[in-house]
Amino acid sequence: MRTNSPTPQKSTPSALASSLKHVGADVYRGFIHTTQNGLALLGLLAAVTLLVFGMRADLRANAEERLLSWLLQRQEAQQIVEREVDIEPTAIERVTVASLRDLTEQQAKVTTWLSRKYRVAPEPLAALVTEAYAIGERIRIDPTLLLAVMAIESRFNPFAQSPVGAQGLMQVLTRVHTDKYEDFGGELAAFDPLSNLRVGAKVLEDAVKRAGSIEGGLRLYVGAVTTDGSWYINRVMAEHLRIKSVALGKPMQRYEPAPPPARAIPVNNPAPEVEVEAEARPAPPAPLAAMPS
Repeated sequence: MRTNSPTPQKSTPSALASSLKHVGADVYRGFIHTTQNGLALLGLLAAVTLLVFGMRADLRANAEERLLSWLLQRQEAQQIVEREVDIEPTAIERVTVASLRDLTEQQAKVTTWLSRKYRVAPEPLAALVTEAYAIGERIRIDPTLLLAVMAIESRFNPFAQSPVGAQGLMQVLTRVHTDKYEDFGGELAAFDPLSNLRVGAKVLEDAVKRAGSIEGGLRLYVGAVTTDGSWYINRVMAEHLRIKSVALGKPMQRYEPAPPPARAIPVNNPAPEVEVEAEARPAPPAPLAAMPS
């Protein structure tokens, strides 16, 4: 008598894998079927919509009007976003910059050296160096001296202001030299780099003429009262010689300060009014520029 042997059962992992395979296949077939039906429905809806709009001119006009209104709203919203930051394509015209390619070899060397030392962008410095050379030629003052004054006074910060009110690149006392700024539109021109440089150069030129020497002119420029101003003179002259050495491509020169005068020259404040007796004594010179910041 034969006995039927039991059918071998699949292992549990194999059965689970087979079930997942069947489920995945069913899901895939359902997705394809649903997608095909959905696309067919969308196509039918689009066709009906076009047919209706084609037959009903009033509906088409209404739809076009709604679409145009929506587009205009989007455009207005974009313009509002753009107006938050005003666009000014001509702003470049008021920027004080110059290209190093337009400078002479000396000016380019000086600009690059000052830019690295004082961490100032070379393009604005190039404009200042060019102007300093042009002014220096007109008033017969070494342009590297003008650059040294700017370096010591403000480190080439056109918006610098000292505690006593000296302003701008050359740290000129604006309230004292208001008349000089009238030719540049008013006192606020003190913060325009080129205007401040021109006024400061004029003040320094007058000081040098009155004193008869560069050192004496710097003493008048800084307005030293309680000291002989040697601390300022030495710093400016040392920087002047360094910049000049760079321009000429020579080794750095060392400034040897001259011995201080017998007494300080009071130039920071106007002389008090005194009664003149037998021999009139000249009053001390009026202030020229402020103390450095």
